Amino acid sequence: MNKIVPSAVFASLLPGLLLWALPAMAQQSLQGSTVLQDAAYQDCLSLARRNPEEGFSQAQLWQATGGGLPAQHCAALALVELRHYGDAADRLEKLLPLAEKQAPHLTVALLDQAANAWLLAEQPQRAKQLLDIALKAAPETSDLLIDRALALAALNDYAAARRDLDVALRVDPTREDALALRAAARRQTGDMGGAMEDAETALAIQPRLPEALLERGILRLNRGDKAGARRDLIEVRMVAPDSPAAVSAGQYIEQMDVKQD
Repeated sequence: MNKIVPSAVFASLLPGLLLWALPAMAQQSLQGSTVLQDAAYQDCLSLARRNPEEGFSQAQLWQATGGGLPAQHCAALALVELRHYGDAADRLEKLLPLAEKQAPHLTVALLDQAANAWLLAEQPQRAKQLLDIALKAAPETSDLLIDRALALAALNDYAAARRDLDVALRVDPTREDALALRAAARRQTGDMGGAMEDAETALAIQPRLPEALLERGILRLNRGDKAGARRDLIEVRMVAPDSPAAVSAGQYIEQMDVKQD
């Protein structure tokens, strides 16, 4: 992910927010329709999460026997879990006309999911295009604004990313993930004081948030506070050892050690 998003915090948040949130979002956002409220759909989503290969096979079989929108949606989410992001994104996007006919109130959720999958497929421009459409239909929606900020950061437009995050945080000031992202965007645009303020605010809400710890560690390192930076970066690796944030933290620690040598 680092090759799409230069900022380590944006890079670390991307898979965490999108890869695992996508199936959960499906269950939360798409259950509003009777079309998708049945045991077969729930069973398919559950299987896709536990065993995506089997989940995809079941969804394909279900689709062949008349499963319609629920089956196709489940298959797409199974492909997300299998990390076939481009195929998943294409399938989710192609579901939009069907959703508009059967459950039009779900189109914004599908736009967001397709955009998320395009982001994971390293196609941020397409993701942004879909999120632009979604935000026209549902302006000032925090999740959509945060997702578009991720796309904008992937396009190296940190000023625009910050503007979206400003709005998202005006809607919901308690979003620690948005605060960590805005801290990164502010740092990328030279607002070091604002970046530290956002990192500290995020940590006041969630003291062990890996992305906020990572951002504060980077900011402390930039200030010359190597001891403070090392504490934050080591804590990232302790609280989330298998996360992308921990990988980024390890890289900064290695850079510090090389400079000391």
